[in-house]
Amino acid sequence: MKRYVEGENRHQAVLFPERLDDYIGEDNPVRVVDAFVEELNLQKLGFQRAEAAVTGRPGYHPATLLKLYIYGYLNRIPSSRRLERESQRNIELMWLTGRLSPDFKTIADFRKDNGAAVQKVCAQFIALCRQIGVFSKSLVAVDGSKFKAVNNTDKNFNPRKIQMRIEQVTKRVERYLAELDRADRQADAVPEARVSHLRERIAAARKTLQWLDTMDEQVTSAPDGQVSLTDPDARSMATSGKGTATVGYNIQTAVDTEHHLIVAHEVTNIGNDRCQLAPMAAKAKAAMGLDSPTVLADRGYFNGPQILECEAQDMIPVVPKPMTSNATAAGRFDKRDFTYQADDDTFICPAGERAIFRFESIEKGQKQRKYWSSACPGCALKARCTTSAYRRITRWEHEAVLDAMQARLDRMPQASRIRRRTVEHPFGTLKAWMGATHFTTRTMPKVRTEMSFYVLAYNIKRMIGLMGVASLIQAIRA
Repeated sequence: MKRYVEGENRHQAVLFPERLDDYIGEDNPVRVVDAFVEELNLQKLGFQRAEAAVTGRPGYHPATLLKLYIYGYLNRIPSSRRLERESQRNIELMWLTGRLSPDFKTIADFRKDNGAAVQKVCAQFIALCRQIGVFSKSLVAVDGSKFKAVNNTDKNFNPRKIQMRIEQVTKRVERYLAELDRADRQADAVPEARVSHLRERIAAARKTLQWLDTMDEQVTSAPDGQVSLTDPDARSMATSGKGTATVGYNIQTAVDTEHHLIVAHEVTNIGNDRCQLAPMAAKAKAAMGLDSPTVLADRGYFNGPQILECEAQDMIPVVPKPMTSNATAAGRFDKRDFTYQADDDTFICPAGERAIFRFESIEKGQKQRKYWSSACPGCALKARCTTSAYRRITRWEHEAVLDAMQARLDRMPQASRIRRRTVEHPFGTLKAWMGATHFTTRTMPKVRTEMSFYVLAYNIKRMIGLMGVASLIQAIRA
């Protein structure tokens, strides 16, 4: 092998073998994982077996298994079986665990039994970032995204799906019966083997119909009208594609706009974001240690009571209002064309008339005030305003809060762009790490644990990119 770079002879003995530490560079991210876990008080965080039992067979220290999992999620190895193999051949893991190689069952049980503690570790890293002084701006973006669960679409049922399946199976049975009738009339036209096969298919289809009737009863008794067989907590949720849905979870995140760190996250199985603004904003405020953060969100979070709750907790929401007016779609004046006068509690309509307060009503638990003008019947613009005798204008009792938020949004023309480039980037990164299947665990508690590991790994990578390995280790040990 002349004129090639030659390797060492694998059979050659050496007098002074190299240390394992010599194979791990000073800028290797695995050193950050080791330093971070070593500084944690695992017993205080609630990890099982953080204090060794006096009797019985010795077990693995939870720090070893935690390091193993953090390394796995940093390197896209979430599987316990793959982590077992990697611990036997991966020199970084040998260095990290001290050449320990737990079996896959031990590794999987650690994640299953320490979900709450793992979520606290994720929050602990954000607390570390706050101590370092990363969160200098009081601006955070909130968004949600649908992640796939370990549940096929065909294993998720709702009344519409069951009705469609019943219709499909019924048509199939009718087709089989028609073919059997033809076989009775024309005995030579259909082979006996085909007749036997058709009878088996009819019997199987009837069993399917019985099973669908049983499933229909379960769906009817379910609180939200859905039943998932593989992962009982997963739900079918509409996605951005028209007529498409994903069976999975709605992951909520709050992301720092300066460094794109995920400061708070939550796993829900509710298909919309309307009730998530105040809870996520409060989590972000506590995690970042801010007095009065500004919270950016998209139209899906627009909800009057949620916005009011944010204001009550000294948080500043900036959420655009959905454009869903039927009047605008029909070419008539929208509510925005009517100017509210706070001094005398009236509206000025496009024709210049005053719409005065008439009465109050309770709609969906909210107090609404009704206004209209006596000049509506003879107004020249009535055709462009309403099809009724009077154009009624509704105003929520706390609408001043929404008006103030709209004024803030008007002063922040880049708010939507800042939110998009901040919060959608982490979602894209996490889904790329997860691959096509997204989550690999089932039920809400386990999915929350898995999501916490992904968020922790993402934040560690962001901080390494921001500070470097050596500086981050120094800050962890400070």
